[in-house]
Order: sequence, then C-alpha cells, then structure tokens
Amino acid sequence: MDQIGITAEGPKSPWGATTSKVVSAACSLTDVMSEQLAKQLDEESNALTDFPDVNVNLDVGEELDTDSDLMLAQMLQMQFDKEFDTQLRTEEKKFNGDSKLSISFENYRMVHPYEDSVSSEEEVDWQDTPHDPYKADKPMTNPRKGFTGKGKNITTKHDEVVCGRKNTSRMDNFAPEVNVGDGLGMDLKLSNQVYNSLKQHCYSEQRRSARLHEKKEHSTAEQVVDPKTRLLMYKMVNAGVLENINGCISTGKESVVFHAAGGSMEDLPVPDECVLKVFKTTLNEFKNRDKYIKDDYRFKERFSKLNPRKIIHLWAEKEMHNLARMKKADIPCPEVVVLKKHILVMSFIGKDHVPAPKLKDAMLSSEDMKTAYHQVLHMMHQLYTECNLVHADLSEYNMLWHEGKVWLIDVSQSIEPTHPHGLEFLFRDCRNVSTFFQKGGVSEAMNPYELFNVVSGLELLGDSEADFLAQIEALEKMNEDHVQRRGKKTYASSDGGPPLLHDEDD
Repeated sequence: MDQIGITAEGPKSPWGATTSKVVSAACSLTDVMSEQLAKQLDEESNALTDFPDVNVNLDVGEELDTDSDLMLAQMLQMQFDKEFDTQLRTEEKKFNGDSKLSISFENYRMVHPYEDSVSSEEEVDWQDTPHDPYKADKPMTNPRKGFTGKGKNITTKHDEVVCGRKNTSRMDNFAPEVNVGDGLGMDLKLSNQVYNSLKQHCYSEQRRSARLHEKKEHSTAEQVVDPKTRLLMYKMVNAGVLENINGCISTGKESVVFHAAGGSMEDLPVPDECVLKVFKTTLNEFKNRDKYIKDDYRFKERFSKLNPRKIIHLWAEKEMHNLARMKKADIPCPEVVVLKKHILVMSFIGKDHVPAPKLKDAMLSSEDMKTAYHQVLHMMHQLYTECNLVHADLSEYNMLWHEGKVWLIDVSQSIEPTHPHGLEFLFRDCRNVSTFFQKGGVSEAMNPYELFNVVSGLELLGDSEADFLAQIEALEKMNEDHVQRRGKKTYASSDGGPPLLHDEDD
C-alpha cells in the first residue's frame, strides 16, 4: 500500500533539528479493490521469513528472535537440561569419590537433538584417532640428573609412586598370551616385588610353552609319530621294503605298532604282512626303562643316560637280538625283518589284517588252556636254558594265541640271568603265569615257587614270599660278586639276526 507523507514544520527547537511528522492519507475504495494492490500484498506475505530451525545452536549470540513461542520454549528447556546435567555430574563425583572403580550416570543425562550426529560419516571411531582412551599413559620420565623438585618436594627415580606407575606401563611388554587388562581410568601402581614376580612367571610360562611344543614335535605319542620317525617310515616304503603302511594295531607304554604290507629285499625275504614297532621317543610313560638295559653286559658300555634317544635305539636293538636268540631255539615269536634306529619291522602274527588275540582275550576251552600252560612252561625253560634270557615282563598280555600255539612278544626288556635283578624278574614272571593259569582252571598249574625252581633248576625253599625273595637276593649278590671278580664279560655278536639299516646321519 502506497503511503503519501506530508511533512509539517513546527517551531525550531534550541536542542537540535525539529522532528518531522508523517501523516498517512486515506486510500480510496477503488485502490483497495485493484488487482495490483492484491498482488503487492501477496508478495509481501511471501517475503516474510520462516521460523528459525530448531536444530541450530541456541547458545550462540544474544540477538535471537524472541517473537516465536517455540523458540522461547526450546531455550527454557535447554537451560533446564543444562542445570540438570550439572547437578547430575556433581552427584556422580560425590558418589564415586576417590574410588578406583567409578559408576557413570551418563545414561541419565538429557540428550538434545542438536547433540546427536545425523550423518554416519561424522562418526569417528576413537581407535582411529590419536587420542586412544585405552592407551596406557606413558610414565613421567625423570631428567638425567635423576630427581625433580627441590628441598622437601624432591622426587627421585626410586620414588614408590613413580616406580609403581612405570611398572604398570611395562606390563604392556609382556607376551600376548598374558592378559594384563586395560586399566582404563585407574592409577595402578605395582611394586617392584610384584612386577618382578609377574615378569618371572611370564618368562617361565613362555619356556614351558616352548618345551611342550618341542616335546610335541619331537616325540612319539599314542598313534602319532614325530616328523623324523615319519621320514624313516617313508624311506622304508620308498626303498621297497614295505609296500604301504596301514593303521595302528595297538599302543603300549613303550611302543606303537602299525600294520604294513611287505615288499621285497635283495638278501632276505619279506613276509606279506608285517608290523612296524615304533618305540616311543619319550621316557615319561616308562621311566624305569633304563634299569633293564644299564646293567645288561651286552649294552653296558654303550648306555648313556644323558641321551634318551640313544636309549631308545639300544632298546630296539636289544629286542632284535633277543628275538634272534629265541628264533634259534625255535620258540614261537615274530621274525625280525629289518631294524632302523627305533623302528623294528617284524612279521605279522595274525591273518588278513586281523592280529592274533592276546592270551587274556582269547576264548580258550579247558583243553586249550592246559595246552597253553604246558607250552608256556616249556618256552620259559627254553628261554632260560637255551637262550640265556629272562622275559622280565611275561604275562597274559605279552602272549598271543595263534594257530593253536602260544607266541611270545615284547621281549625288548628281556635280560640275561646274570643281570643283578635277573632272578627277581624271573620270579615275577612265574608269579604272573601261575596266577593266570590257576584262575583259568588249570588244575596242574604249579605255584610260583615250584615254577621258579623248575625253570631255573634251583632248589630254593621258603614258606613265604619274603623268605623266597631273600634267598633270591642272596644268590644275585653272590653272582654279582663273582662277575666282578672275573672281570668284565664280553659278548661277541653271535646272535645273528637281520641287517641294520644305516643312513648318512647315523
């Protein structure tokens, strides 16, 4: 709407220029009803500004438009929320105090729309920022002079608080498998004694873990062979001694037995079915193994307690020589094909990949049980007199029943009667055999004392086992003194037997 201003001059004022008055003239009805006036009013209404956005920061500046009721309400609400959050932080600080563990009231704060991030691109992970809240604070380093402060406020590098914080930060250098925690917001201080104990414990755990890993890699466990043993088995297959190696037949405290298909050799025939007896390269399950070999005069000069692998090689070689003696005396036992370090290849006692059952598991009739008893009695006598051996571990677990006969196996611990404990081991064998066959219903089975005298040819008398063992120990003492007076007894390699495979690394 056009306004026509008429200025009327008043009297002059001594204080300054005179003020002018604007007088508005009335519009006619024709001007009011004109289209031009309507268009002008419409443009003026569209030119009015909208209300300000509610998401703007209301704290910035003081020249805000307070004509809008919505804006006033939002400003009042914001002021109320600020006072509430301030009181909440005061309560939180009062509640936690100086405690190392704090409770946060953050979830109860008043969150405003303008504080939330609308765009996901604006969200920044704290791990990607240089300010990591979980990163341990670096300890305050003392100057080169070794102390800070003056007078009573002097602090040296040996200060308890400084050392405690430094020890806490050093825990980050422990091995990754040691869980030291994050310690976020905690002023932890470890004393030197505690830190040194933790450090020593971590070092011991690392060494123990390394030993376990090395033991796993260089030992022969149940149904598992170490890489060196596996390589020896592959070499036998590549050389044609074996066609292939099948599954595991049995496991014991001293060895693992595998089934294999026989191949061919230039000098000796190889059976169609063979077994690989892999002696375990650890002594954990058979810790008293050395007592069977260190006093054996055949291997006494070659015994080395400091080298466990040499003991295993001697153990396998000892079984090969014992089986060779038994084969000469026509005692039913496996026939050795070849020996390579701690792997002994023998003939398979069984048929069609099915091993012969142990005497304990064999379902024998009363007649077969009597036959087995007499066979065992004859074999024990042959073993002692003709082979000059004592089985030293004879029981129903080391005897197989195959084709109506009893077969002896596991003679690696067998010793000569001149062994300092040879007669004790013989009496133990007699006791095991007598107990088994007496429980099996064999009426003519002799007691351990009678069986010992029959096998050994001695005539010892005793009413109890203690008296009998006392006489045995006296005989062993006399035998040992006689051997020492006579000097070291040398044995020629007259056992014969199969060849020993050698490699460049032997």
